[in-house]
Amino acid sequence: MNPAGQGPAHRDPEPDAIGFVLAGGQSSRMGRDKALLEFAGKPLVLHALDRFREAGISAMIAGAPSPAGAASPVRASLQAFAPIIEDASPGCGPLSGICTALSIISVRYAVFLPVDLPLLPASLLVYLLHHAHVTGSAVTVSSVSGFAQTFPVVLDRAALPALQNELNSGRSGCFSAFQAASAAMNQPNSSVAVELLAQTGGISDPLSLPPARWYLNLNTPDDLERAEALWGRRIA
Repeated sequence: MNPAGQGPAHRDPEPDAIGFVLAGGQSSRMGRDKALLEFAGKPLVLHALDRFREAGISAMIAGAPSPAGAASPVRASLQAFAPIIEDASPGCGPLSGICTALSIISVRYAVFLPVDLPLLPASLLVYLLHHAHVTGSAVTVSSVSGFAQTFPVVLDRAALPALQNELNSGRSGCFSAFQAASAAMNQPNSSVAVELLAQTGGISDPLSLPPARWYLNLNTPDDLERAEALWGRRIA
């Protein structure tokens, strides 16, 4: 796989990896389900699936609402976009969705992307997966301004026992679980500094945004407004 940022972000499909859009959040601060929230003319879940498609990674949806109760219309809508993986422990946060997804795959690597990061370029997913293959790391994340980011993340499925142990012990924080998994496998978390890669052309962004903007989570209506303004510059 060529991680260079020149040209389109798409690469030939990676046979040893699969992508998952994490779409199980409560969206309490947004006031409505974020996965189906329209951004730049289409639902956020489609933006996330598009990032995987551009990166050449087949993808599914993980951590979606359960089929029961009021969440069922949301679930039905999501199923129209991509297959949904049932969360084995609903209500336990994204770590539960991650563990469930890792438990059903046969490929080595899984790439996890939250549904609310629409400004993230596909080329970053390509590079993180390339880095994981080269280094053999169990956990591969990116860092911006010197701070490691929880997502997106590339996980070796061999990390599942350690991640599941954290979840079963009531420790549901994703980043701390990633650290615990790396420690259990006698290796550090592998972190890729995105600013350097952007400056050298290792990754590219169609919006030409500074890397710190890529990680704008759409948690509130104000976040949505800011992201729409940034996206609008591309159109202008």
